[in-house]
Amino acid sequence: MHQGKLVFSQLMAYLPMSTFRRCVAKHRGDHKVKDFSCLDQFFAMAFAQLTYRESLRDIEVNLRAQANRLYHMGFRCSTISRNTLANANATRPWQIYADFAQHLIGMARPLYAKEPLGIDLDAAVYAFDASTIDLCLSLHPWAPFRSTKAAIKLHTLLDLHGSIPSFIHITDGKTHEVNVMDDLVLEAGAFYLLDRGYLDFKRLYVIHQAQAFFVTRAKSNTQFKRRYSNPVDRNTSNVICDQIGVLTVFYSSKDYPAALRRVVVKDETGKRITFLTNNFALKPELIADLYRQRWKVELFFKWIKQHLRIKAFLGTSENAVKTQIWIAVCTYVLIAITKKRLHLEHHSLYEILQILSLTMFEQTPINQLLTPPSADSDLSSEPQQLVLL
Repeated sequence: MHQGKLVFSQLMAYLPMSTFRRCVAKHRGDHKVKDFSCLDQFFAMAFAQLTYRESLRDIEVNLRAQANRLYHMGFRCSTISRNTLANANATRPWQIYADFAQHLIGMARPLYAKEPLGIDLDAAVYAFDASTIDLCLSLHPWAPFRSTKAAIKLHTLLDLHGSIPSFIHITDGKTHEVNVMDDLVLEAGAFYLLDRGYLDFKRLYVIHQAQAFFVTRAKSNTQFKRRYSNPVDRNTSNVICDQIGVLTVFYSSKDYPAALRRVVVKDETGKRITFLTNNFALKPELIADLYRQRWKVELFFKWIKQHLRIKAFLGTSENAVKTQIWIAVCTYVLIAITKKRLHLEHHSLYEILQILSLTMFEQTPINQLLTPPSADSDLSSEPQQLVLL
């Protein structure tokens, strides 16, 4: 199917172009644009993500060196200018790429719906967290954080079946993480894993009323009155207690008037960890194991920061920064979709990205590039090497 096509164009073939055009039309991205369309902009920025380009000049030099291949890569402009790309990033609405990223996420999530979770639980599980990306205050005054620095926060609700983000929201550094919980669309029967920074009982009660479940850690000053204790075997498990009770502080009890479950476990170092949840059916050991899955959202942020270009920005305006982040998210999800469509289960997303970054201008089918060499092929080459020697 992709015989003779460049690797870059093979990868872009998995994009729903009709959806992209609808997103562009919705926000009038190509209004009065003659040469450098939003699709050209997306391809140039995606190329920068996939090949680790560090600056606009870097993108310009590399794509101009392949000017005779631009058409075959999908570009409809004859050349790439850094000034034109910078102007597009600054003026084309970033909402185009935010909407397109949500469509790609909608394509990717069903592909990973049956991915193993690591625990015995047949339910949707999400981890919600935020990561701060530092910026220079003098260059990004629109993103206040502290008196001497700027920053933006990337708020992400990660579907732990396949580590696909189902919700992403970008704010300035001063916005508190807990406020973004108001924008979540809650799913009945799903589990939401939250760290102590999201311990807001009024918002947790919203999750409870939506018939969803939460698991979070209690703070040291959380006042809890035990009503009932479930039996636990301390000799065979690390569970210290499993209790059902209510909050006793006036405002907390008013914000969360229903019963809560408190599970206290001991970790490998002997430290006590207290969990709060509104689920009364799961075993206490499973509650602790479920919360441990929250580390996947930390790995997601680490992966994004290390392997995609969102720490060194190609523009200083709010529109340019958000455009770059959303196209980075599109690239991440596109790689995830390609992995499933080509059945590349033996490769991680990191390995796929590393291999593709070196082969963008080759014409070998992607599944052949990413197929590991067999042991037989290695053995068959040994006699020839001996003859040459």
